[in-house]
Amino acid sequence: MSKPAGRKPLRRAAVTIKDVARHAGVSAMTVSRVVNGSKSVSAETRAAVERAVQALAYSPNLAARNLASERGERLGLLYGNPSSAYLSEFLVGALEAATRHDVQLVLEKCEPTSVASRRAVRLLSGTVVGVVLPPPLCDSCVVRGELSAARVPVVTVASGRPVADAMCVRIDDYSAALEMTRYLISLGHERIAFIKGHPNQSVSEERWRGFTAALEDASRARRGGRPPPRMEQGFFSFRSGLDAARKLLAADPPPTAVFASNDDMAAAVIAEAHRLGLDVPRDLTVVGFDDTLIASTIWPELTTIQQPISRMAAEAVDMLVTAVRSGRRRAGRLHRVIPHALIARESAAAPQPDAVARRA
Repeated sequence: MSKPAGRKPLRRAAVTIKDVARHAGVSAMTVSRVVNGSKSVSAETRAAVERAVQALAYSPNLAARNLASERGERLGLLYGNPSSAYLSEFLVGALEAATRHDVQLVLEKCEPTSVASRRAVRLLSGTVVGVVLPPPLCDSCVVRGELSAARVPVVTVASGRPVADAMCVRIDDYSAALEMTRYLISLGHERIAFIKGHPNQSVSEERWRGFTAALEDASRARRGGRPPPRMEQGFFSFRSGLDAARKLLAADPPPTAVFASNDDMAAAVIAEAHRLGLDVPRDLTVVGFDDTLIASTIWPELTTIQQPISRMAAEAVDMLVTAVRSGRRRAGRLHRVIPHALIARESAAAPQPDAVARRA
């Protein structure tokens, strides 16, 4: 039977590494390790990924990789983030951009110590033409210094205070925290607590500054001022969020709202609230930052600041490829500030008068 004239055959959308990861029930990083022949994957997981690759007819574009190798266009990505959700989204964006540009992405884990940082940089030096640094390594003077000495172009991602003459992709963390805090104030919250991020990342201080600035603005606009904010130190991990939440919720009086500096710590606050028999958001409002996968999979779903992590990673690869292929160590526009968004979900609400009186 002949095909109808004038009709083109349908083309199936290209399968991405994210599709394979979802099909296999693993992270995108695990798929990347299997595709790249890494030995740090169990036989069972490797088999699951290989079945997904075959079922979806996924092609890692080996021809493009060989071309990239011949041209010397290998980009390095140093990682050491404690949040697997953040890292997974980051990797998806970076890998898809690398495929689009026909370059190879070389991943190297880097612990946040001087010795480990120097070792990781030396492993990459001479084998890559540029490096992407996600947090917390984007703020590591040791890593940036080693790469600078090796004359390797670098793009940092999500640094709160990027170096003026270095390439960087980020959001405005100060403005994002300011916006979220004003949102909590607009709901009627007065006792608002804050869980600060890891001190080894400059975004932690920027988010704290945005939070306190919003409270100070509200105090000036209101006679009699507001109660001083409670703050507990966190480290961007679920465990640290749990420790901070226990201290905050044991206070007398306790807060009616908690703003955690990332979603992992916010999820921990919700878990602790549930353990104490508190209803979120009727008894306690909880908000986070990043909008990673956990924000929409916990109950109730988390109100948070959406940081477009995957897009930021892709922009970083774009910027690095442009710099390398143009023969310049830096792209034309050094800093790219990506818009953020406040995503309102079910974990935030106005404080209930009975709950405020009961917990005062």
